Amino acid sequence: MPQSYPDALAVSRRVLRILVYLNWLLGAAVLALLIASLVAEGPVMRGLGVKPGAGPALFLGMRAIMVVGLLSIPFAHVVLTRLAAIVETVRAGDPFMSENATRLETIAWVVLGMELLHFAVGAIAASVSTETHPLDIDWNFSVTRWLAVLLCFVLARVFERGTRMREELEGTV
Repeated sequence: MPQSYPDALAVSRRVLRILVYLNWLLGAAVLALLIASLVAEGPVMRGLGVKPGAGPALFLGMRAIMVVGLLSIPFAHVVLTRLAAIVETVRAGDPFMSENATRLETIAWVVLGMELLHFAVGAIAASVSTETHPLDIDWNFSVTRWLAVLLCFVLARVFERGTRMREELEGTV
């Protein structure tokens, strides 16, 4: 019989709750930064490391990246809350349920959306960067994140199939 890990589940629940809170806090901070950049453009942009003479295109690009960041906050919220719900079903001892398959599929679609937002940030940065005023956001392509999307879709099918198998087994007993 596999060993149970109630401590890991309890830690997971706490960590997910903290991450939900931090996600909203980060969203508030990015929103405050965006508003501050509109109200006091010069000081905020200097504080962000923009050299004098950068021009409006760089400022606009930085604000566009802030907006993309704001768009990612609800995406992250969906992932974190669906994952927390899955952890709760594991804790209750019944993870193979159709709701978890749906949650995993939702997570997969949302993580895919987040990766597309990540591409948008890279495209924005590349379009407004110049040699004299680079917008260095350390953007990179990650096969790992795309594999995570694929893994979520596969796990959704595994949970769906596991649920059907359990229901068939219960029907024969």
